[in-house]
Amino acid sequence: MYPILFQIGPITIYSFGALMALAALSAAWVVHAELKRREYDAELASTMVFAAAIGGLIGARILFILGEWSNFLSSPSSYILTGAGFTWYGGLVGGAAAVSWVARKNKIPWLIAADIAAPALAIAYGVGRLGCHIAGDGDWGAVTDAPWGVAYTNAIIGWVDPITGVPYPPGVRVHPTPVYEFLQSLIIFGVLWSIRSRGFAPGTISWLYLVMAGFARFTVEFWRVNPILAFGLSEAQWISLFLMAIGLIMLMSRRMRLAC
Repeated sequence: MYPILFQIGPITIYSFGALMALAALSAAWVVHAELKRREYDAELASTMVFAAAIGGLIGARILFILGEWSNFLSSPSSYILTGAGFTWYGGLVGGAAAVSWVARKNKIPWLIAADIAAPALAIAYGVGRLGCHIAGDGDWGAVTDAPWGVAYTNAIIGWVDPITGVPYPPGVRVHPTPVYEFLQSLIIFGVLWSIRSRGFAPGTISWLYLVMAGFARFTVEFWRVNPILAFGLSEAQWISLFLMAIGLIMLMSRRMRLAC
C-alpha cells in the first residue's frame, strides 16, 4: 500500500488525504450541477460540501466513541487527540444534519436538498473508499484465496488483523472490500444520476439512496472484518437494515399517496 504518495522537501502528500480531497471535489461538482439544474444558487455547493465534511467528521467520531465507550472512558485522549477512529454511519448522520442546516438557512426544501446531496454522497463515498484502500486504514476484509486478494503490507495501521491486532503471517491475502465498496458506489451513483431529472416527487432520490447504500453496506459486511453485534450481524448491518427499512417505507408511502 502507499500511505504516502510523495514528498517535496518538508511537505508530505498522504494518499488518504489526497483521496478525501478528491472525494470532496467530486461531491462539490455534483452538488453544483444539481443546484444549477434546479435553479438554486450553484455557489452554495462549496458551503454544503464543507458543512457535510465537518458535520460528518464530528458524527463519525461520536458514533465511534459510543461504540468504544468503555475503552474511551479509560483513555479519552487516545480517542479525541487522534486522526483514527471514525464510523461511516455516524458521518452520514452528522453530515446530513449539517447540510440540513445550510439548506434551511438558504430556503431550500429539505427533501430537495436531500435529493441533491444523494448522488454526491454516493460518488464521494466511493472515492473515499479508494483512499482507504490505497492507504490501508484497516477497512479490508477477511482472509481469502481469491485471485484478487490483496496484502496490505504497508498499511498505515500495520498489516494486522483489525480486531485482534495480531500481525498476519507472510502470504496472507484479504478481500479488498474498499474496492468492492467503490464499485458499489459507482453503480449507486450511476442509477441516481440517470434518473434524477425524471420528475419524481421530492425525496424519491434520497430514499432510494438509503435503500441502495444500505443494501450495499449490508452485503459487503459479510466480507469485512467487524465484530458481530447480534444474530450473526454486525452493527453496520443492523444500521443498514434500519436505513433500508426507512427508505422502503417512504418510497412505498409515496406510491400509496399517489395512488389515492
